[in-house]
Amino acid sequence: MSDSSPLPPVRLHPEAELARDALSTPLLSRAARLARWAGPDTRVDAGGGLVDEQLPAAAELLGLSGDDAAAYASEAWRVAVDTGLVEVVDEEEGTVAAGAELALLTGGSPQDVLGVWTGALEAVLADASVPDLDELVDAMDAGGAVDLSSLDWDPEAEAEFLDGVLGNLYLLTVSEDGPADGPVPLPALAASMIVPSDMGEPTNDVLEQVSDAMMRLDDQFRLLEPVGLVEYQPVDEALMADTDGAGEDPSAAVDDTDVSRYGMVRLTPLGLYGLRARLLEAGFEAPAVGDLADKGADALLDGTATFPQGAAQAETEQWLARRESLAAARELLAAARGLDAGAPLRRLRCQQALSLVGAEAEPALREVLDDPELGGLARVWLTEAGFADVPAPSQELVFWLTVDTLAAQLAAEGDSDELRALVEGLAGQHSGFFAAAWRVGHPATADVLEAMGRLHSDKKVAKEARKAAFKARSQQGG
Repeated sequence: MSDSSPLPPVRLHPEAELARDALSTPLLSRAARLARWAGPDTRVDAGGGLVDEQLPAAAELLGLSGDDAAAYASEAWRVAVDTGLVEVVDEEEGTVAAGAELALLTGGSPQDVLGVWTGALEAVLADASVPDLDELVDAMDAGGAVDLSSLDWDPEAEAEFLDGVLGNLYLLTVSEDGPADGPVPLPALAASMIVPSDMGEPTNDVLEQVSDAMMRLDDQFRLLEPVGLVEYQPVDEALMADTDGAGEDPSAAVDDTDVSRYGMVRLTPLGLYGLRARLLEAGFEAPAVGDLADKGADALLDGTATFPQGAAQAETEQWLARRESLAAARELLAAARGLDAGAPLRRLRCQQALSLVGAEAEPALREVLDDPELGGLARVWLTEAGFADVPAPSQELVFWLTVDTLAAQLAAEGDSDELRALVEGLAGQHSGFFAAAWRVGHPATADVLEAMGRLHSDKKVAKEARKAAFKARSQQGG
């Protein structure tokens, strides 16, 4: 995942709701209970972990039982220490006291609570990149040091791999053509990191790498679920006992009814919040719907220029909700002016925003009827809104608006099938379109005509479009 272009905007739940979710996660709630339980008699070892003698009491407090009870209690204690819910007072004596962060869980703001939860998430992510205990014991030499080379483990590479997987899961979740609230099959997520995008049929070696990655991710997502990052359905252990997965493509070996046996994962609303925070910290542009609600119309139109349609509308609705309709319409129209390369797309977003404004905006649209850049847009709005006495546009204005609209679509979608259909319909309806279009005094005229030449399926019409583009560029001195 590249950080050179903005990610699709995410729709986050309110912070108060996310904070409640954070407080109810198994790991943070356990850590908080242990922090409140700790007292003068609590003792920790040199690494800050609870001494073995106190783990049974901690597990009992948390209502844990079974072979893993002590391990779960130890994990919760480490999170309490790592997040500042507990502070080590005297390292030699191994005494502890309640940390300053503990009070934030009950008396702090939602942001304070989420800050503590984010610390817990970072602690768990660090643990998730470490080999399991059995592997570490096997790699330990007589002196107690761990031989990393025998583990075939690169800490940086492991952390980067997990970050990449989570980044891809975030991107799939926020993309409008992604699974939305649905889970993602673990084989597809593993393959997104292993299989090259230009590879046709994966080789057996690549499939074996995918299978190995699935097993690593299965362990990691089991660790990440208790902190509330994901909801995870693990790989069916019976299934994995039947096959070692080597040389087999899991996503192709099963049909839709049993693909879930290979593991399914989805980000929770809290997980979306946490991953977005990490992406922002790493330098990615990861917008959230609502970020522009308090900004000017220029920021709204520029900011939503690259948004998918659904997200752009949601952002605009929040922006409009904070403003009076007539004033908002005037601000949007003023921000839509311009002859720069981004202006056509701004005007398209302006037109889409105005479609959400009621009849109170009529005076603002009538005020720009004579504006060469906004007059066509205003006529479209007034007509579609059912107003009478809308002056007919001049032919010059019709052609200018046509070029402007095509330029906006080209900027928004590139050479899409929708734009191809629009181009072919336009050329088919107006036999003399190219003879007149090259004279249009719009900065994007030549680019639009060149695009029409690329997109039109009729070679004769495409050639006519290219000739018109040459004339337009010559007229513009280019």
